Amino acid sequence: MDSNRKSVYMERQNFLERNRMIVLHLLFWAVYFSFFFYGIVSRPRPADSDTDLTEIFFQALVHTFFLAVVAYANYFIFLPNFIKSRNGWSYSFQFILLTCTSLFFYIHLRRYLVDGYTHKNEFYYSTRFIASSFVTFNLVSAFIAMFRFISEWRNSEEQKTILLNEKLTSELKFLKNQINPHFLFNTLNNLYSLAYSHSPKTTEIISRLSQMMRYMVYDSNHERVPLEKEIEYIQNYITLEKLRLNDEVPIHFQIKGDPKNKMIAPLLLIPFLENAFKHGVSNNNPNSWVNAVLNCETNDIHLEVTNSKSMRPGTAASTTQGIGLDNVKKRLNLNYHDRHKIKLEDKEDQYSANLELQLN
Repeated sequence: MDSNRKSVYMERQNFLERNRMIVLHLLFWAVYFSFFFYGIVSRPRPADSDTDLTEIFFQALVHTFFLAVVAYANYFIFLPNFIKSRNGWSYSFQFILLTCTSLFFYIHLRRYLVDGYTHKNEFYYSTRFIASSFVTFNLVSAFIAMFRFISEWRNSEEQKTILLNEKLTSELKFLKNQINPHFLFNTLNNLYSLAYSHSPKTTEIISRLSQMMRYMVYDSNHERVPLEKEIEYIQNYITLEKLRLNDEVPIHFQIKGDPKNKMIAPLLLIPFLENAFKHGVSNNNPNSWVNAVLNCETNDIHLEVTNSKSMRPGTAASTTQGIGLDNVKKRLNLNYHDRHKIKLEDKEDQYSANLELQLN
């Protein structure tokens, strides 16, 4: 029973959402008609007047009908033409002509309905009645026109939101596609070096690379992936680098906390490790090292990557230290706009990158 009530409630909500402007128009006219009808009923009438409620109802209906004709001619015809052409003179002439024409027939019909042109009720033959009718026609038309502008504004905002989402999706795909070939190029260079030297570790590297490529080709196409898979990808990468370096360089990767039940944008963490190896590790430098710590004890994750510097500050390799992070910064802004912090420190003998990321 509860589920049926909930389903009916959701259907009503969806109906109101889809037809909100129609409901708003109908509500306005219902309220306006009620007030106008009450105004005629409560208005003092001559003692010999025999006007009943049916006649008053018909008068209110005629009044509302003429108002609606002018208001919706403006709503559906004049305003759209004005928005397209921006011709104020043409719009004003058309609207005033329709208002005056409708007002002419309305006034004469009201006089006929009230007293059959016998002048028993002088108010309907006065300038005040004509002026008040003219003002009412214009005010109601302006109010209905406001609905048009609200509708146009809402549609415009919805279109902007759709275009923005499409743009963000395209940018994310573009940036992710930039990362994949970059990493693949570096990995193939490593594999070529080992194959050239007939290293027995070549087979293991190919197996690791196969696992990584499977993640890059299939899993990374999702908007979010399990943090465990991202960590597995990083571990494969580190293993590959250790094999390439013959375990001669100290490399430490520590995980604190439990990464289960956490989701993250794919290929977001690897650029920090990739930069550390590319710009901080050298076979010719016995003092090279890389330390990485991923803390996922809470819902916020914290990645800290620190590495030695393979060249003196100011040289080409040192100045390109952050190039690999440019794309990941853009992806972070798109995926986690106000839920991330990056801190980069460039010291004399080491470089560190810190990422704090709020996953939800």
